[in-house]
Amino acid sequence: MSQALSSKESSIQYIQQQLEEKNRECSVLSRQLQQTLDDAQRQVDSSMQRVLAKERASQSKALDLQSQLSRAKTEQSQLQRSKEEMERRFKSQLQNLKDRLEQSDSTNRSLQNYVHFLKTSYGNVFGDSLLASCLQNSPT
Repeated sequence: MSQALSSKESSIQYIQQQLEEKNRECSVLSRQLQQTLDDAQRQVDSSMQRVLAKERASQSKALDLQSQLSRAKTEQSQLQRSKEEMERRFKSQLQNLKDRLEQSDSTNRSLQNYVHFLKTSYGNVFGDSLLASCLQNSPT
């Protein structure tokens, strides 16, 4: 019986050693697992930070582009109004010049008719000889 007891004790001791060894292995594996989980979490956090930074940069760029587009549209609208105003002014000036030219042509025709009338009248009053000498000296 003492031999069986001794055998059982050595068996228990062997099992306890194996249990302690397994506990150490579990502890090492548990630390490795925790370290791996921590590393993975850091990588996920780092990746998320990069993604968020890129997203913020993209949103900022989009807002900047929208602002530029708005300014460009405003400038285009102002330029269009300015162009239309200039066209109206030029048309008005052109019409004024046409009116003045027409008035000048009309005055010129009136003066030519008056000169012709005077020549005819002087010719009738003073005779054809004076009229012939006037016609030779005048450019018309």
